[in-house]
Amino acid sequence: GPQPPISNSEGDLLFLLDSSGSVSYYEFSRVKEFMWDLVQPFTFGPKDVQTSIIHISTTPTMEFPFDRYLSSGTLQQAIRDTRQLMGDTNTGRALSYAKEKLFSDEAGARPDVPKVLVWVTDGFSTDDISEPMQLLKDMGVTVFIVSTGRGNYLELSAAASQPPEKHLHFVDVDDLPIITEELRDSILDVIQANRLHAVDITSSSFRLIWPKLLSEETSYYTLEYAPTDDLARKRTKQVSGAHTSLVLSNLAPETTYEVALIPESNVHYFPPQTTRVTTLAEEISPVQVLISESGPHSFHVSWAPTLDSVISYQILYGPLPGNSVKLLEVDGKHNSTVVENLAPNTTYLVTVTAVYKSGQEKSLSAKACTQEEGSKVRHLRFEDMGSNTLKASWDAADGKVLGYRVRCRRQAGPSSVISVSPQVHSVLLTDLASGTTNKVCVKPVYKNQPGKRLCRMARVQPATEAQGYKHRQRA
Repeated sequence: GPQPPISNSEGDLLFLLDSSGSVSYYEFSRVKEFMWDLVQPFTFGPKDVQTSIIHISTTPTMEFPFDRYLSSGTLQQAIRDTRQLMGDTNTGRALSYAKEKLFSDEAGARPDVPKVLVWVTDGFSTDDISEPMQLLKDMGVTVFIVSTGRGNYLELSAAASQPPEKHLHFVDVDDLPIITEELRDSILDVIQANRLHAVDITSSSFRLIWPKLLSEETSYYTLEYAPTDDLARKRTKQVSGAHTSLVLSNLAPETTYEVALIPESNVHYFPPQTTRVTTLAEEISPVQVLISESGPHSFHVSWAPTLDSVISYQILYGPLPGNSVKLLEVDGKHNSTVVENLAPNTTYLVTVTAVYKSGQEKSLSAKACTQEEGSKVRHLRFEDMGSNTLKASWDAADGKVLGYRVRCRRQAGPSSVISVSPQVHSVLLTDLASGTTNKVCVKPVYKNQPGKRLCRMARVQPATEAQGYKHRQRA
């Protein structure tokens, strides 16, 4: 429902909207509803909030400039009228375009207000996003990311402003309303006018942002900051009156700082502004090791976070049980590698060790299992489709499968064999007599080796049991 109006906020808010062909019409319409619900309480105008939309497609396109719609009614209609462009998901190009428009007079952007980017994505991009996103953040843009798909957590958490738990959300497109209020409050922390506040908080730094109070070249700001439990350790910085932000670094982790902004002007008196900021816990790496894409002879290892203080990673791996261990070395800028030449159907212990520039080391281990070579299909299951028909579905077998052969031995009636392509993982079994139990076997077909079949018994319910509801039959 309608939210109470929010005033005393000022900023340029840009939505980066995935308008490519990878998004369905239904998803696109739900995202538009989410965008409007998010900004509906704001007050719009040249001294308040301004909003724009850039489409992610083959070529980035601006739906409307920041200064075109300056009332809730006209902006709501403009969002409703926004149409999907389809095309490729060239997010990197759209980010470069966004960097240009966020600081462009032509696009209606303002030079001295906070900049916020909200990127709504299904988690897929056809080009690189890391470099253009970092350029945006380096220019002071606060980046929020909402992923409605299975986006790579490591990639998206690196792309969002820090900390990711405040700036990155993973949510199904139907559940977007769940995060609306939390995301709006986080945006308000950035654009709330007339007060000093901190963003991009890490274990050793944070960025202070304040409204533009001074305009003359002779004016300046004095910033004082100290740990709240030891105010005698106060430090002071001075910046010119043209500044509206400053990064404080070399701070202690998990420490609350008292910060004061003192505007110094010979023309007007501005009262000091204060805030308290608590740094995050010291980051260590790795704190998470993930195993994925397991095959008969390899698996993928990834870890997080990646830190500038880490010079390299060492990956030790060996079969369990056993004392045979091998070593891989990975540059500290990377967060994943592929371990190859492994034995099939074997459990391995994988240890990722971060070697810090200081000489310290931190390790974390995980178990990984290779698949059986030429393994059979997995998770054969059945669904009652009515009219004496079952749908048989299965998960793909490992290796280079040429296709699948599905054999159905009916309790009543002739047996049948269906061959399908490797991309197909389900078939319909028809003419099954009610009340019968039938044996269904699925076997992968390989070029140079025999596949192993997986069989399950599938019972077809009598017609009286199936009336009035859809019955799922499991093996």
